[in-house]
Amino acid sequence: MNLTALVHSMARAPQGLKPRLKGLARELATVIGISLSIAMPLEASATNLATNELKVLADKQLTDKQYKCHNLIVYKESRFNKSAINGSHYGYYQMRTKAVKDKPYDVQFYIYWYYVTSRYGVTKYDEPNYCNALKHLIHRGWQ
Repeated sequence: MNLTALVHSMARAPQGLKPRLKGLARELATVIGISLSIAMPLEASATNLATNELKVLADKQLTDKQYKCHNLIVYKESRFNKSAINGSHYGYYQMRTKAVKDKPYDVQFYIYWYYVTSRYGVTKYDEPNYCNALKHLIHRGWQ
């Protein structure tokens, strides 16, 4: 309803003013609520999307046990922030190589995949042993 129509309805029916304003207020609140829910979390949505993509990739590649260990490592290292930097360490896994700096989630995932495979071995399912990597991380007191 435009402003002119609102003025005419108020002039013609003063007894109907309260219900119409209540309806107008409800419509306005709905519009504001929808606008805020769309506009505010754009950055958070992008972060959540990248986090979900990494988790989906890991879920498709790893057994449940290794998946849980993998996610704990990422959480402890970067809180699932792909652009995390701590001194000379970069990315989800806080690797000491600029090769992962600003790289997409899948590139970081596979670089770390090969690192863990070479350093901590593989499981009987031929996947990196993220649980051994997590034990080492905790044992060293890095997290």
